[in-house]
Amino acid sequence: QVQLVESGGGVVQAGGSLRLSCAASALSFNDYCMGWFRPAPGKEREFVAAISWKGSATRYGVSVKGRFTISRDNTKNTVYLQMNNLKPDDTSVYYCAADRSFIATAASYDYWGQGTQVTVSS
Repeated sequence: QVQLVESGGGVVQAGGSLRLSCAASALSFNDYCMGWFRPAPGKEREFVAAISWKGSATRYGVSVKGRFTISRDNTKNTVYLQMNNLKPDDTSVYYCAADRSFIATAASYDYWGQGTQVTVSS
């Protein structure tokens, strides 16, 4: 059974940094693109970032571009989200997800983790 387990969430002051991790198991990790999402009021989960199978391509949501960096280590079956210059509006549960295609819409992803809470205080 595929499992995606997020970690690294917590409470941080505005302007601070956090690094999220998502470890995959029972998944052919190299065959999957990985993404990070967070809930958005009134709509499906907001796209945060995605990374291609070997990490050669990345894409970011408008609200996080320039502040967040997604990376992956295929030897550890793990994807990361480095979050810098955090803002109170970044407060949310962050979910990692896996899909065979390098796409941004939440509805298409095959597997999801349970999420990790990030709270940014002002």
